[in-house]
Amino acid sequence: MLWASMALSGSLPEPLSRSIFRKFVVMLCSLLMSLYVFYCLAERSQSLPGPIIGGSEEEEPGFLDLASMQSGKRKRLLQRMKEQRVRLIQRSPLSHLFPRIGVAYSLQEEPHELAEGDSTLTPLEDGSKKLPQAIIIGVKKGGTRALLEFLRVHPDIRAVGAEPHFFDRNYDKGLDWYRELMPRTLDGQITMEKTPSYFVTKEAPARISAMSKDAKLIVVVRDPVTRVISDYTQTLSKRPDIPSFESLTFKNRTTGLIDTSWSAIQIGIYAKHLENWLLDFPMAQILFVSGERLITDPAGELGRVQDFLGLKRIITDKHFYFNKTKGFPCLKKAEGSSKPHCLGKTKGRIHPTINPEVVQRLREFYRPFNMKFYQMTGHDFGWDS
Repeated sequence: MLWASMALSGSLPEPLSRSIFRKFVVMLCSLLMSLYVFYCLAERSQSLPGPIIGGSEEEEPGFLDLASMQSGKRKRLLQRMKEQRVRLIQRSPLSHLFPRIGVAYSLQEEPHELAEGDSTLTPLEDGSKKLPQAIIIGVKKGGTRALLEFLRVHPDIRAVGAEPHFFDRNYDKGLDWYRELMPRTLDGQITMEKTPSYFVTKEAPARISAMSKDAKLIVVVRDPVTRVISDYTQTLSKRPDIPSFESLTFKNRTTGLIDTSWSAIQIGIYAKHLENWLLDFPMAQILFVSGERLITDPAGELGRVQDFLGLKRIITDKHFYFNKTKGFPCLKKAEGSSKPHCLGKTKGRIHPTINPEVVQRLREFYRPFNMKFYQMTGHDFGWDS
């Protein structure tokens, strides 16, 4: 009896030890899992990039495509982050315990904020360079740079920043040279460029048609009187010694005869230039964007452009804010950047004061051409109201 009691008392600690051991194992596993989750969250937060400053502010012929350059840096940064994340997970002391979790994490997509509305995330080695399917062909000082910068927010639009001037100045260099200037695009993305002088170049319509009869053409037009003053203001900023606006405008000030040999005056005769384009392209392939509405209602005009290009309306009111200092809309988040972006100091220059009589004479000169332009396009732009 005594032996049985001793045997019984000797066996009691064993179940107790097993219970404690099981609890210890559960607590240890919970601790390891918590440490692993903390490790993943800490590593992920460190890998997120800070803001990348991008966007270009110039529209001059020497304009550099800074957005494209920063786009390349951005792509390489994202690739390095992904590779670093995989290496860190593989070297983790817990990777052998949770191999599937590690693999799944390493294959996660990049943070959504980086891809939203950003057309620059096409990997450098992916896609191909194509001739443009859409071209902004004019007009100078109409708002073409603003339109291009706004459009580049769309993920299905890839555009070269610099003006190629292929169809007016560099046509002899050939289509292969032209194609090499274009950014790489994936299937479904549209390649674009803008060169405002095409609209007034006699040979441009036939040359573009020879490249592609299906090309879509966009023309940003603006009140021709305001446009010619803006044109003069730009020239004046580069060459302060040029003659006065009034002396350039008139052949004979006494009679009020306008000097149509001045290129700044010629550009605003939109109906004359449009007739040349209609010899090679139907009106259905040409979209006219109002330079005035691009300022007062950018989302509305961008909606029309996206429809014309057959794209989903991704660029909306949420992408813009109005800069009261500059007097025109700016992007809340430009392509390749996480910060607001406005066009540079060369945009929104203060116009010189022009004699009201000169302005009135210009309005009288342009009125019949405007009326014809309204009839040809089927749209009254309201410049004569």
